[in-house]
Amino acid sequence: MSLTSDVLAQLPGNALENLRRVDQLWQAYREDTLSVPEVVKQNSTPLETVDWDVVICGGTLGILLGAALAQRGWRVALLEKGELRGRDQEWNISRRELMVFVTLGLLSEAELETAIATAYNPARISFLGGEDLWVEDVLNIGVDPVYLLETLKQKFLAAGGQLFEHIAFAAAIVHPNGINVQAGNSFKTRLLLDAMGHFSPISRQARQGRKPNAVCLVVGSCAEGFPQNNTGDLLVSFTPLQNQCQYFWEAFPARDGRTTYLFTYLDAHPERPSLERMFEDYLRLLPEYQAAPLDQLRFKRALFGFFPCYRSSPLRYRWPRMLPVGDSSGSQSPLSFGGFGAMIRHLHRLTDGIDEALRQNLLNRNALGLLQPYQPNLSVTWLFQRAMSAGVNQSLPPNQINQTLSVIFKVMADLGNSTLKPFLQDVVQFPALAQAMLKTSLIHPGLIAQILPQVGALTLLDWMRHYISLGVYSLLYPLGQAFQPGAKKLSPSQQYFIHRWLDTLKYGAGNDYSE
Repeated sequence: MSLTSDVLAQLPGNALENLRRVDQLWQAYREDTLSVPEVVKQNSTPLETVDWDVVICGGTLGILLGAALAQRGWRVALLEKGELRGRDQEWNISRRELMVFVTLGLLSEAELETAIATAYNPARISFLGGEDLWVEDVLNIGVDPVYLLETLKQKFLAAGGQLFEHIAFAAAIVHPNGINVQAGNSFKTRLLLDAMGHFSPISRQARQGRKPNAVCLVVGSCAEGFPQNNTGDLLVSFTPLQNQCQYFWEAFPARDGRTTYLFTYLDAHPERPSLERMFEDYLRLLPEYQAAPLDQLRFKRALFGFFPCYRSSPLRYRWPRMLPVGDSSGSQSPLSFGGFGAMIRHLHRLTDGIDEALRQNLLNRNALGLLQPYQPNLSVTWLFQRAMSAGVNQSLPPNQINQTLSVIFKVMADLGNSTLKPFLQDVVQFPALAQAMLKTSLIHPGLIAQILPQVGALTLLDWMRHYISLGVYSLLYPLGQAFQPGAKKLSPSQQYFIHRWLDTLKYGAGNDYSE
């Protein structure tokens, strides 16, 4: 019996069976055998009636937008294939990011404090052979998903929203004046929001079976029995390259123990390891990582999954009246897992933009596409993702990735929190990146020559394109702000496009971030 089967067999909820089920999906991605769904069709006949302004498919994170839009007076239906309930495991985020709930009027400050289950400081960044770096107030807040989603659900219902649980999306027929959403019943709506996540059938149809350019594999657990430790780990590696994978770790204090994650960045090559094999490595390395024998740990739950990333993101649907949000859109950095943090970051922008699109009836493909624009500050992170991974047949010195990351993060730390902290929260800003690259090249002139064979010349050239765009966006954003007062003289429809342009510059340059 393997360590994985032994540990997971002790947990409730068929953990081992669920792991193997997710592994089957991961295998289909690796072997390129995943079928392309045909769930969206078009019909040229107008609908006789339209009952909803917005139908949101996917309730776990869709409730965030659903509650915000319902409070603005829109008729919103939220469809969830199971029960709308948060998981037991906390979502880690920074306090500053959570304030969007208060800003949008979704939570009071007292409710926000109740939603916070854990808080810790500081957090560590460490790579084999390098020095430990410490940072405060980054992913140091653990949010209770059960309380948060239940509170938002009640706000949603009180504002007139309607929740349909145990209702799974089946198909969508796009008509000239609305969409007929098939989900057991028929839901006729002006706008469909796809919040079904990475594996949304609509997103898969839109991507037409294209393999992801990168994947993040994650396994982990929450357990008791670790030595007392009130600090966290954001990015730690204490092993060299093995099985053509560079293993990274995260750890957070949790309400009922300590959560530890093992993750790695790779492609979807058929020879990549399974999640079950990676979980075996996780259990093998965990005692060394946390200085705790495996037999003294009491496991509460297991965590596992994989997250595909595509260079052609955010995704724009080719159909009108349909918008992907959250992980369905691929709007997260290839370095992050997406999910709660990525949705929170864009919640205010999407709420305002969707509200304005509905008011001006700008629901065509091009107008909605502006709500998921190209963001160079996310695209530049593809180079970092590539530098943190190795190809299946690539020959690298075993500790090259650790050495590279140790140098880069030390430079960012020396430049101060204004450089390091945004990067750790998936925000890259041109001045900080330019300073970090310049200082690295001066102090470690051979580093680029070392990285180039690993990432490839084409990857570096592509990065230069995004890097230049990031600089251009950073220059244009102040000009856009100066133009904003004059936009009030334009028609409401024209203002919609100006507002989307300003949002594109703001978020594309990372100027949505502030301390």
